[in-house]
Amino acid sequence: MPRLHVVACLAMATRFWLVKSEPGVFSFADLLRSPNQTTCWDGVRNYQARNMLRDEMAVGEQVLFYHSRVAPMAVVGITTVERAGYPDPSQFDPKSAYFDAAAPRGRPRWFAVDLRAERPL
Repeated sequence: MPRLHVVACLAMATRFWLVKSEPGVFSFADLLRSPNQTTCWDGVRNYQARNMLRDEMAVGEQVLFYHSRVAPMAVVGITTVERAGYPDPSQFDPKSAYFDAAAPRGRPRWFAVDLRAERPL
C-alpha cells in the first residue's frame, strides 16, 4: 500500500500598504522631486499606525500613495518601503510640528519608514 505524504506549504501573502497625504503638504510629485525619489515618512501620530510602521512594514513591500482632502481623492502613485521602521527623528526636534516632548531618545515613541517612488498612476 503506498504511503501518502503531506507536504506543508507556507505561502507568504504579498502585503500592500496605504499612506495618505494632502497634496498641499507633501504630494506624490514632491516625492518624485526628492533626492533619489525617496523620503522619510514621518509625523505619524497614531498608535495603531505607529505599530505597523515599527513592526510590520518591511523593505521591498509596496505602498499605495493616496492624496486626501482633494477632489477627487485617489491613489496617485506606487512606492516601495526602502528602509523599515526606525525612530521618527521629528519627535526629538523642538522646531518640528511633530515634536513630542514626552518621547525620550532612549525610548522613542514614534517611528518612520523610508519610501521610494516607483511610478505615478
